[in-house]
Amino acid sequence: MRYAYAITGALLLSGTAATMMFQPSASAQTAQNEPGAIEATAPKPGAPMSFADMVARLQPAVVNISTTQKITQQAAGNPFEGAPLGDLFGQQFGQGQGGAPITREAQSLGSGFVISPDGYVVTNNHVIAPGAKGATVESIRVIMPDRKEYVAKLIGRDPASDLAVLKIEGKNLPFVKFGDSTKARVGDWVVAIGNPFGLGSTVTAGIVSALHRVTGSGGAYDRFIQTDAAINRGNSGGPMFDLQGNVIGINSQILSETGGNVGIGFAIPAEEAQPVISTLMKGGAIKRGYIGVGIGGPVDENVGAALGLPKNQGELIARVEADGPAAKGGLKAGDVVVRVNEKAVTPDQTLSYLIANVAPGAVAKLDVIRQGKPMSLSITAANRPTEDQLAAIAGGGDDGLPDEDGSPGVQAPTAAPLGLNVVPLTPQIARSIGVDATVQGVVIASASPASDAGQKLKRGDVIQSVNNVPVRTSAELAAQVAQATAAGRPQVLLLVTRARQTNFIPVKIKN
Repeated sequence: MRYAYAITGALLLSGTAATMMFQPSASAQTAQNEPGAIEATAPKPGAPMSFADMVARLQPAVVNISTTQKITQQAAGNPFEGAPLGDLFGQQFGQGQGGAPITREAQSLGSGFVISPDGYVVTNNHVIAPGAKGATVESIRVIMPDRKEYVAKLIGRDPASDLAVLKIEGKNLPFVKFGDSTKARVGDWVVAIGNPFGLGSTVTAGIVSALHRVTGSGGAYDRFIQTDAAINRGNSGGPMFDLQGNVIGINSQILSETGGNVGIGFAIPAEEAQPVISTLMKGGAIKRGYIGVGIGGPVDENVGAALGLPKNQGELIARVEADGPAAKGGLKAGDVVVRVNEKAVTPDQTLSYLIANVAPGAVAKLDVIRQGKPMSLSITAANRPTEDQLAAIAGGGDDGLPDEDGSPGVQAPTAAPLGLNVVPLTPQIARSIGVDATVQGVVIASASPASDAGQKLKRGDVIQSVNNVPVRTSAELAAQVAQATAAGRPQVLLLVTRARQTNFIPVKIKN
């Protein structure tokens, strides 16, 4: 989602949200939000007069979290090197290209909350993670509302869900428990407590604006509670309470062009975070499903018009990894996945979310539409690789294409209905534009800026198929466009590769 900012609020970090579950050991002490402790003083649902009594019970369990970090960076080179006065300034600017490395200190600030009387604390992973390349975290501190400070030990962290568990050495600490976020309804009152901009314990109130909100981050946790309660940088990791004082979410992101609060904030639901937190506390590793595909986006109005499918039902498969689980299960690029294990793929329940929540080793039944025909596939999910591994899987001279003005090279034929000038993709052109040798199709030499295709595509893009029919020549591309026109379709769906990225792009047919 554009302009989605993490709300760590510090000098360094950015990120998402966190939550957890813990069953305290037997003790005479009770949770700050123990049943009965809040209800008696809680404002009447629907017309709260004051949150004061409830906040007084909850605030002691919400903490400030800060890190001290060291960042090692390459110094700027000597601008006078090689000049007559170069040696005079060498000590100041550093010697040689890039100069000597410089180490500086930095800090990050965020929020968290205590979940047990013996000192387990929940926060976001990004609050306690290195905030820049070359940074290392030297220490993590937890500061209680009464300003008492503890040095925290990192128990576990999970970057994908942006959750982390810390431990401080304390006894009889105030703590809070999780509630049932599945019972939250749009319009319910919520209270957020955190440390925005390092100001210390700050309380804001609002309502649940939406449930199951997808921000576009993908994966198993891209379903947030949206709220209009004011949250800002520094609120990351802080709890969102219902009117019974239960933690139903972790404040994590805001939607903003400036980074300031505009009334659109997001929290990870407790139902999503509790299993992760429970696993981290036991020292376990988080495992998520993976089938080895590149997702080409949802079937929106444009894609639906191109393929003759209803909108908002299913997502396209743009790429299938060779020898991956999806390839072995028979899934192909161009397929539209409409259900996973009988759960519909919708804008609120994405394919990425459904697959990530399939246990590795389990069989995922996919209902697919291929060339307009429904079919079912069974795919055994693997364990999702790390983000670095996924990036590795995904990745000046003459490009071998005709000049855009037609000279001195040979003028390429044009697929007139789309306003595109294309040529067959040769191994030489593929190498020059950086696409994989296995890619086949036609490559764009030029595009008319007056056409829809010209506004979405550019020179060097490779068109592999039109409406899921492979094209290898300009004539084949033009024939598929003509066929779509004859069928009364206003758009065609192109499978386009740009460098190492492949995606489906709907394009209007030029009149």
